[in-house]
Amino acid sequence: MRRKPVERLVAEGGQGEGGTLRRSLSMWQLTMISIGATLGTGIFVVLGEAVPKAGPAVTLAFVIAGLTALFSALSYAELAGTIPVAGSSYSYAYATMGELVAWICGWCLILEYGVSVAAVAVGWGEYLNELLDGTIGVTIPAALSAPPGDGGIFNLPALLVVLLAMVFLLGGARESARANTVMVVVKIAALVLFCAIGVQGLRTGNYANFMPLGMAGVSAAGASLFFSYIGFDAASTAGEEAKDPQRDLPRAIMLSLLIVTVLYVLVAAVAVGARPWGAFGESEAALAGIMKDVTGQTFWAVLLAAGAVIAIASVVLTVLYGQTRILFAMSRDGLVPKVFSKVDAKSGVPRANTVIVSVFCGVLAAAIPLGQLADATSIGTLFAFALVNVAVVVLRRTRPEMRRTFRVPLSPLFPAAGFAFCVWMMFSLSAVTWAVFGVWMAVGLVFYFGYGMRRSRLATAEK
Repeated sequence: MRRKPVERLVAEGGQGEGGTLRRSLSMWQLTMISIGATLGTGIFVVLGEAVPKAGPAVTLAFVIAGLTALFSALSYAELAGTIPVAGSSYSYAYATMGELVAWICGWCLILEYGVSVAAVAVGWGEYLNELLDGTIGVTIPAALSAPPGDGGIFNLPALLVVLLAMVFLLGGARESARANTVMVVVKIAALVLFCAIGVQGLRTGNYANFMPLGMAGVSAAGASLFFSYIGFDAASTAGEEAKDPQRDLPRAIMLSLLIVTVLYVLVAAVAVGARPWGAFGESEAALAGIMKDVTGQTFWAVLLAAGAVIAIASVVLTVLYGQTRILFAMSRDGLVPKVFSKVDAKSGVPRANTVIVSVFCGVLAAAIPLGQLADATSIGTLFAFALVNVAVVVLRRTRPEMRRTFRVPLSPLFPAAGFAFCVWMMFSLSAVTWAVFGVWMAVGLVFYFGYGMRRSRLATAEK
């Protein structure tokens, strides 16, 4: 139950084994990191899996998932401005609820970030095939473009996009942020293009049976679509590389969530209006298919597929970045091996950390189907977000005098609402997802009690 003082967390910011992280990211770049980590697979890929659960009411499911994310985003914004460090909710829990809860939160973040990298990479291959088919008339064989269980042997494109992101990250945070900004602009343009063309194919009859599977279907779709909002907290993992984290992090988190939610609802409304809801689920590249149906031409679908390839690659890049920084913070505290906090003195990059995480996520992406990965990611994220809503209330009570550059309005009401939404959506997920989560938690606790508890820097300092 030992807690790490906020002052110590902040004082250690950027310090690693052998080098330090560099403060080079502006508010604009932080916002682009959050949008880059969020806007991608949820709308380009997971939409096709969510519509069969909710029907046209998938737009409502996006709103519910966005509302859940909003309450948690408010709590993240306050804590990011108060404790501007790399560990995100792991560090917030360490300062407020103690080491064991922090470990559990960090373990959930590993599930959130690490597994979502793999899930996103799986969807990338679908759009790459659409692009290849529309440009040169060749596609990657199913055996090499789908994981076992989805008709393939090994998802080679998924592995390649993770390794490509690794190369960018090894170049440095500022260089990666610049590349991400370009990719974010491209993917926003692609979604605006989809709306402009897709609206021409709207049929009011497609909205007629708005909620065919009732509120239970909307709830189930919302729980799956919450995966689409994972990433707005990515800016908080850049706390030790931001130029002015206390001012910029809260702004970046809130602005990115607003932009992403508006785009999601618009695209979902156009998609279900242009195609009967029963026709979704046949392909993970649903938006490209709608463009082809509306225009009768392959050109626009190819253009959208190109945008999606870039969009999903930026998600892989930014989420992989977040994963490495969380492990960096946990390693610096002694809870995971020191190799994850070693920083290259010349580039200011945790190189070994980046390579290990990238290879692991790449292999995972190549071997596991998307649906299982997305739901497992959602439950880990919801659990971590629930803890953040608790942490903001605890810190208000224990350290009321601390300077806060952003304050959650109507606290503790809004944090309580965020906590309740997260718990509700967790219970909307399947029993299989809960079983996977239970096994993951059990493994994490064994690792903590067998390794982290004794090697924690706070524990060694007490001896």
